[in-house]
Amino acid sequence: MSLPLTPVKCDDKKDEQQNKSAWFQFIKSVATFKGDLTSLTAPPFLLAPQSIVEYSTFWAEHPTLFVSPAKEACAEKRALRVLQWFLSTLKHQHASKDENGKRKKMKPLNPFLGEIFLGKWQDTAGTTHLVTEQVSHHPPATAFWIRNHAHGVKLEGHVEPKAYFSSTINIERKGYSILHIDKYDEDHWITMPKAHVEGIVTFQIAPELSGVSYIRGSSGYTSRISYSSKGWLKGKSNSFTASLYEDRDENKPLYVLEGRWSDSYTVKSGGGQLLETVSLASLQKTPLQVAAVESQHPLESRRAWKHVVDAINANDIFAVGHEKSKIENAQRALRKQETEVGETWERRYFTQVLEDPIAERLSIKGKAGAAETQGSTVWKFDDAKYQVTIENQRNGFKSPTHSRFDSGVGFLAAEV
Repeated sequence: MSLPLTPVKCDDKKDEQQNKSAWFQFIKSVATFKGDLTSLTAPPFLLAPQSIVEYSTFWAEHPTLFVSPAKEACAEKRALRVLQWFLSTLKHQHASKDENGKRKKMKPLNPFLGEIFLGKWQDTAGTTHLVTEQVSHHPPATAFWIRNHAHGVKLEGHVEPKAYFSSTINIERKGYSILHIDKYDEDHWITMPKAHVEGIVTFQIAPELSGVSYIRGSSGYTSRISYSSKGWLKGKSNSFTASLYEDRDENKPLYVLEGRWSDSYTVKSGGGQLLETVSLASLQKTPLQVAAVESQHPLESRRAWKHVVDAINANDIFAVGHEKSKIENAQRALRKQETEVGETWERRYFTQVLEDPIAERLSIKGKAGAAETQGSTVWKFDDAKYQVTIENQRNGFKSPTHSRFDSGVGFLAAEV
């Protein structure tokens, strides 16, 4: 028998001092913690009302940019379009404020094993499909697949975030993505920059990018993107410099792009001629279409986390903790049950593979921002699983890959 919950709500202004106190207590615990910080529980006021699995949407929230490389016949200019599309994905993923200027909560919910997120974009680029799945919990790993059939463009990848404390909270993201363009049978290997949190002392918490990331294409062109932040005396936040060059001549860039990934940047020729100024802030996102919560599979993120998200949006800190614990405890029980009977959770859309020939061929060895991208596992989208799932959905099956229904998130037997 469970007791009724009495909402405990927070008023932003009234409880700002309490939030600051909780933040500094959290930072103290982070500074002394040994291990991956992603396993720590953040104060409720920091929690964002979405799971990490939704972060894959940032790759294609501008579908026309996502498919634009397929429309360019010149390999050099095609590589430039790939770079510009990549830069367009950074703002909403990492900026401290949303498109309405409201400060975002910075800590997304940690996905549970088997959590999925499905959606699609529809605009002048046609229909772009998204499939995301949490394929590992310890260590955490998210795999995603984005496909626009009309233009023959596909993005597939996986990311393994690891957070640690060294002066501030730092986040490394192992893994990589492969952008494939059917028309030219061309692949682009893509890595992600490191991230860290600024403003931990002033409580003006904001993410910042650092280090180097790469995009290397099978047609012989590579982009190197260097990230920097505001220093004590000079510089601006969210800054980057990118150079695009032929593989055989890194010291002679064909294009140099420079500016701020949260605002705007310039495109110059290798000789310094200004070719274009791009405003990232003015880009309009195409809304992602997601099934209504009541129509979603119980493992779909927004259905699974609905009560937690409702509590976060209501600033009901007690309900946040209570609802999160229900999911986490159910997951622990399910893992224990699997261990006892010698089973492992079967992934719905992705399969673990021993090697990825495309990534092995295109990856850049021995350079910062490239060598550490290789995680311990590689996850590939499994089209056969996907087709089975689609067919089962047509036939009304709730569990596409399991003979029994185990959501692991505390749903009632009546929902089986």
